[in-house]
Amino acid sequence: MTTRTVPSALIAVLALLTGIAPLATDMYVPGLPDLSRTLGTSPSVAQLSMTAFLVGVVAGQLVLGPVSDGTGRRRVLLAGSALFAVSSLACALAPSIEVFNAARLCQGITGAAGIVVSRAVITDLFAGAAAARKFSALAAITSAAPVLAPVLGGAILSVASWRAVFAALAVAGVLQVAGVLLWVPESLPAGRRTPARPVAALRAMARLCRRPALAGRVLSLCFGGAAIFLYLAGSTFVFADVAGASPGLVSVVYGVNALGSLAGSVLCGRLVTRFGTGALLRAGITTACAASAVMLILLAVTGAHLAVLWAGLFLVVTAFGLYFPAVTAAAQEAGRDAPGATSALPGGGQFLLGGAVAPAVGLFGTGSAVPLAALLTGCLLLATAAAHAKVPTPQWA
Repeated sequence: MTTRTVPSALIAVLALLTGIAPLATDMYVPGLPDLSRTLGTSPSVAQLSMTAFLVGVVAGQLVLGPVSDGTGRRRVLLAGSALFAVSSLACALAPSIEVFNAARLCQGITGAAGIVVSRAVITDLFAGAAAARKFSALAAITSAAPVLAPVLGGAILSVASWRAVFAALAVAGVLQVAGVLLWVPESLPAGRRTPARPVAALRAMARLCRRPALAGRVLSLCFGGAAIFLYLAGSTFVFADVAGASPGLVSVVYGVNALGSLAGSVLCGRLVTRFGTGALLRAGITTACAASAVMLILLAVTGAHLAVLWAGLFLVVTAFGLYFPAVTAAAQEAGRDAPGATSALPGGGQFLLGGAVAPAVGLFGTGSAVPLAALLTGCLLLATAAAHAKVPTPQWA
């Protein structure tokens, strides 16, 4: 492969690797009632499979990111993709809920390889604004994954059982292995690798956390990621139960918002050379925060009008499309000497914090749109504060 042909195929494979976790998170959700009946368990125990998967994704990123700094990227991607396929097949064939939940944990750990190592691969191969453009392209492709997941899952469940969903994910894992073998080069030469020992990995992550430039970006990413989890976890209930939207209209809302995120990512790729990642990430998160705050005020004063809710969330999600590629590129640049460990910090943090705050919408009640808007605004305020922290940035940014 030449340098002219690598990027397009490379980004496509990395998008599949990054998008597989969101797909595995949500594709089977419409089949949870059937799953609980088939495995003879209660819905609450069946829902623990989601928790097991998220725990696996967090742990996998924190472990596999530093490991890839010591062993190389391709080994981790190939092993992770192959074991993801095996774990997905185990989910499809699970005879009991205990086996299923254990397989979901393994699926999360192995699926994390694609998320955390893909960012490290881009950091290895590209620098500065070029890296930011690649992160924007990756975000543009993968932004559709959370929206497509329930649609794809529903399509499969319309003709087959929940087991077929995991069989499809196993096939996706096999396709990942083929994609890595064909189009993902080893981006980390042996001379640039660091010790893969657990103690050395922990020391590397601790060292990275002490860098102000990186710590600010990581914190901003974590709170921004938590806001995304809140949006995904709470907006469906609010649109349907509070604003009275039909299931078909809710799907349209998610689709239009995904297009907004796509547009933001494309805009980031076009503007990063001119303005730099620092300016774009601050503009993106500030816009998202302002849109959420205005939405909160309007909802508190006027009630849950569908137009207000949709417009506010559309602006938030579109601004996310601009913000996430820029802040990811800035964070990876600040930890360029250990891209795998750097990628693990915000990656694990987003899922950990997001999994913790997502249930809060239900705890505060879904009879009003105000709790969702308030929690979303709170997370975005913290993300904005971290993004605007006075830290040194590279000259190009």
